Amino acid sequence: MHTYSPQTFTFPELEGISTKQLEVHIGLYNGYVKHVNTLREQIADLTAHDAEKFAFAIESARRRLGFEFNGMRMHELYFAQWETGATEAPVDSELGKAVIEKYGSWEQFIAHFKSVSMSRGPGWTTLGWDAKEQTPHVWWTADHELGMLADVDIILTEDMWEHAYMIDYLPSEKAQHVDAFFKNLNWDVALERFAHATQK
Repeated sequence: MHTYSPQTFTFPELEGISTKQLEVHIGLYNGYVKHVNTLREQIADLTAHDAEKFAFAIESARRRLGFEFNGMRMHELYFAQWETGATEAPVDSELGKAVIEKYGSWEQFIAHFKSVSMSRGPGWTTLGWDAKEQTPHVWWTADHELGMLADVDIILTEDMWEHAYMIDYLPSEKAQHVDAFFKNLNWDVALERFAHATQK
């Protein structure tokens, strides 16, 4: 059986995001990877032992797997956006043109993304590319195994669960976390994802 291994990330010194915050957050990500492997092992073991007797346990593990797997992958997408340091906003890129066409200007796109990020409760804010309709979308996902847009490529994503910022900021200060996210963003990662999504 394939076993998933945690990815490693190399961060520069980040503005407004402490080393302690990153360490705790990476530890949580490692937990997702561990639980993906554990659930897959449980499903295989219970199926081999007595699939009929343990049918409900197997079904329960399968349902839980979506939460753990998406948690693993969303964090991998999230952390990769801070590696190698911040870059200039790609206003004049093809990605920039796409979001400007939809949201009116680059500034309005960023304002919209930040507004979605300030939704009440924990969740994720994501920018994706709908290749079928050739348009970007920004959306909010409360639980990452629910509410993800099918067949939409993730270009940019921000973790807005409290564990992503509560070492550095109070819940009432989460707007500062949103600002720090953008201050440290390596837009080249988003551009690479966008290029891949538009070349399908």
